Formats: sequence, C-alpha cells, structure tokens
Amino acid sequence: MNFEEKIDRYSRRPIKVNFLSLKKFILKRKPFIVDQYLKNLEELFLLRNPQYRFNKDYRESFDLFKKRHFTKKSLSEAGCWFYFPWSNTLVHFLSHNLHQELRTGRNLYLVNREEQEKYYNAKIGILGMSVGSHVALTIVMTGGSRHIKIADPDLISGDNLNRVRTGFQSVGTNKAIAVARQIYEINPYSRVDAYTKGITEENIVRFLHGLDIIVEEMDNPYLKIKVRSLARKIGIPVIMAADNGDGIIVDVERYDLSRNYPILHGLIGKMKAEDLKNLPSRDLPKVIAKIAGADIADLRMLHSVTEVGKSIYSWPQLGTAATLCGSILSYLSRRIILKDKKIQSGRYEINPDTVFEKDFNSSKEKKKRESRRKIFLKLIGLGSV
Repeated sequence: MNFEEKIDRYSRRPIKVNFLSLKKFILKRKPFIVDQYLKNLEELFLLRNPQYRFNKDYRESFDLFKKRHFTKKSLSEAGCWFYFPWSNTLVHFLSHNLHQELRTGRNLYLVNREEQEKYYNAKIGILGMSVGSHVALTIVMTGGSRHIKIADPDLISGDNLNRVRTGFQSVGTNKAIAVARQIYEINPYSRVDAYTKGITEENIVRFLHGLDIIVEEMDNPYLKIKVRSLARKIGIPVIMAADNGDGIIVDVERYDLSRNYPILHGLIGKMKAEDLKNLPSRDLPKVIAKIAGADIADLRMLHSVTEVGKSIYSWPQLGTAATLCGSILSYLSRRIILKDKKIQSGRYEINPDTVFEKDFNSSKEKKKRESRRKIFLKLIGLGSV
C-alpha cells in the first residue's frame, strides 16, 4: 500500500482542491464528479426571492443574479471544490456562507436567523458514536455546530448496523471517523475533532475545553460520572438519552444554570467516579440500573437482560430508538445553546406506546406491568431500584 492509498483509506476529512490544479487533479485521481453548482445557485436565488414561489417567470431575474454572482469568474472557478478520498468523489460547493444559507433556508421561521447563527457557532461535544452518531448527524443536518468534537474508540461492526446510520462499507472503520466523514459530506466547512481513542484520563480536559454542551452516550459508568463531575465544575450542561425499546429515557443536567445540581439527579447518591473503580462487581449492576432507569425501563428490555449470555449475546437496541435519541437530543442541544431556561434538569421518558397503544395508561395495564417488572428485577438480582 503506497502513501496515497493509505491517506485515502484512513482519511477523516475532505481535501479542498484549488481551481488552478483542478484539471490535473481530475486526470490523476479520476474521481466521480458531482457538480450541481448552478442548481444550488438557483435554489439559493429562489430562497431569497419568495415572490417566485407562485410565479415561475423568473428567468430574466435569475440571469441577472448569476451575472452578479460570477462577475468575471467561470463556473468552475466559483465556490469551492472538495475531494472526499474515502469515496473518490469530487464535489462542487457554494462558498461557505452561501452553502450555509442554502442548507438552512428552509429552517425559517421555525429557527430565526439569529438563533441559527448562535446554533451554528456553538461548540458541541458528543461522546459515544452509536446513539451519538444520530445526534451528531441531526445537529449538522439542521444547521448546528460548525465545530463539533466526537469521541469513540470502537470500530463499526456488522451488528451495529441495525441502529447506526451507515452501510456495510463502513464495517471496520473507527466510529468517530465514520461519523466525521458523514458530517463533512453534509458540510465540508465543518471542523470535526475526532477522538479515535475515545475519552481517556489524558484527553478528557482537552475534549471539554470550550464546549457549550456535552452529549454523553458512553457505556463506561466511570467515565459517565467523571465527565459530569468536570462539566459541573465549569458549568457545561450535559444531556443523555438511552434507548428503551422503541422509546427513550432522556436526562438533562443544566450545570450552566446551577453548578450545585446533583450528578445524574442524585440517583447514585454521593458516589463519585473514583468509587466506581473499586466497586465490587456484584454491586455494579445495581448502579448501572439506577443510571439507566430500570424503574421505568421497557419490560422487553428488562426481559432481555435476563437472557444475555443465554439466548442472546447482548442486550437489544433498535434503530427506531437511536433515531429518536438523535432528534430529541438535537432539539435539546439547540434550545439549551440558545439559553432557553424553560428546558429544565430532570429525567424524562418518551414512549410511543403511551400515545399509540390502546389502554396503555389504564390502571389494569399499569398494575400488570409493575407486577412483571418486579419479577424481572428479581431475576436480574436487583429487587427494587
């Protein structure tokens, strides 16, 4: 494998191609070329001129708009060309500001221009790229966070693809790199800091530096508490969502509003991160259960825990829940970044069954569920939590 092949295989960001070397680059690489510049420019024109929504006679006005846009430049000279090594694709983009205007134009008036600018200029850190991948991509898709930090030490495996938004061509790729690539394909002007070794004692302070919000989606209980402890000291809000069948359990910790707010709502008492290092293995499941919310967990989820190592290899997770996590945590990120004090700290359950399942909230069904919950918790060895 030569140097260029290695760069292509492990690349995590696109390469900006200068117009003057464009022809030479194309001859050498022979990339698949995507040039929809004029189409994108026309869409930008229409976004700026809504009077043509019901009047299609805009050709003359658009020609004038193009003339002013290009001045003395040719089509190929305008905007920016970005090469994506992992797919050998060369794409022609509008310039940064115009690209951002185009892709967020349909957000108005749900998000106004001032809110959009604050959202875009915020720095967001996302830890864990399974559920977290949905959060990162939805944030970028909706025009948020040009500067985003992501961390995960694991590689994508085939059984991840029931809930991670990528294809089998990504199997064996570090999760953070796979997500970084998708972010750049949406917005090549992004800055993505990908921590491919995950969060460690050595890099955790650097990761948190300058962040406006943290999305925490790691499995490691010690790191979960450690991150929150540091975030609370410096006033960074932390949000988290756990898949729960087809629903999710959401945690909001507004350390930006109160640095006295208890870590994980006080569910783990006065326990500190360091305590988890020396915690006997027999006591760890109970702590994890409290963090995950076993008291409101979907019954099929609880049942699955009793079957791990017997009929199933690990607990199940669904793409429906992971996608819902992405939507809800992106929504919360934007609201919190915009300093919305209406979003309060707490644990919240979002369960589609409560909306669509007949009699879900009836007294009879509630009693039946709680009776089964006690059985599953006892089988897990937790009793009540």
